[in-house]
Amino acid sequence: MSLIMSQSRPDLVSRATGLVEMIRKHAGWHEEHRELHPDVLDALTENELLKMRIPARYGGSVPDMRTVVDVIAELARGDGSVGWTCVSFTMASWLSSLVPDAAQDEIWADPDVRFCGSVELSGFAEPTEGGYLLNGNWHFQTGSPHATWVAHFAVLKNPDGTGEPALAVVRLADLIVTDDWHTAGLRGTGSRSTAAKDLFVPEGWLVRVLPMALEGKLETKLNAEYQAWRVPFMQMAIAVAAAPAIGMARAALENFLERVPNRKITYTHYDRQSEAPVTHLQLGEAIQLISEAEFHLYRVVDLLEAKSASGEAWTVEEKAVARMDAGAAVGRAKQAVDLLADGAGASSIYSHVPLQRIQRDIGVLQRHAIMYPKTNLETLGRVKLGLEPNTDFL
Repeated sequence: MSLIMSQSRPDLVSRATGLVEMIRKHAGWHEEHRELHPDVLDALTENELLKMRIPARYGGSVPDMRTVVDVIAELARGDGSVGWTCVSFTMASWLSSLVPDAAQDEIWADPDVRFCGSVELSGFAEPTEGGYLLNGNWHFQTGSPHATWVAHFAVLKNPDGTGEPALAVVRLADLIVTDDWHTAGLRGTGSRSTAAKDLFVPEGWLVRVLPMALEGKLETKLNAEYQAWRVPFMQMAIAVAAAPAIGMARAALENFLERVPNRKITYTHYDRQSEAPVTHLQLGEAIQLISEAEFHLYRVVDLLEAKSASGEAWTVEEKAVARMDAGAAVGRAKQAVDLLADGAGASSIYSHVPLQRIQRDIGVLQRHAIMYPKTNLETLGRVKLGLEPNTDFL
């Protein structure tokens, strides 16, 4: 079976760039209403930016990973909430394309179907006649106000009493949704909580995760021909999830540079902030940090592309380095944003100034469990010393 390679799609990146200013105009609305503005959602749909990991036979674009992360970074340059929502739709679409092909025909019958999902193993699935009963509670369902389907992880209870991770695809309408997304940052993502109570999941709509993750055995036959589905989930997830941080840091730099010409440094003789050495140092260091963040993100992306093209298996150390890179990308980007926010002075704390929102958004992003830099450094250190990585999510 020949491999269908993913192609670069600079036109998709250009489409995302073209939406940045429109997205920025709605950033305040996103914060107030805690979900995406309908015009923004329509623009993402019309420009096919939510189809990057929908199978090609259903109208998906399936570009290479560099295109995916660049699109997400550009959307996040407009508003971190929009970038993160695209992350969720992209990852959940990819996951849902792992179920058997017959189920996918129903899932993707609507060409503009939207997904949300969570990798929380906070539910349980028990075998029953013709399928499974799903129970549980899942938080952080980004994009749930706009989604029709959900990809949920759960522990599948085996007859011998053991459990193993599984992926279930269900309709959002069959879940209990709680509007509890009241947060410090990424407010516009609509990341509400969902719950299932004795929800029947038919056979073929739930798949075991470990055979896919460890052995590359996919329930889908048609998508197995594509390079895009030849990557381990965690490595794909960390690359996509780190991308918004790059866009947010770039946006912070833009906003800082826009403000500098009109500012002085209070309680000093600097009537022009642009003449102060401290500003030069802050700006130079922020640019350096953003460059470092880009390096770490693109190193993960390049390795993903190379591995998926060759079919070569990932070593534990390579996975740990990739986790480190993703954490470093987000960490360096956050450091840059914090530095720029400090340099912007007290007037930047007003709600109409983008820097304060960007700083809150990237602070929330860095707290994501798979991105937190210190945890990822610990994992890499353990692996280098010959210890177990202390996580199943590698």
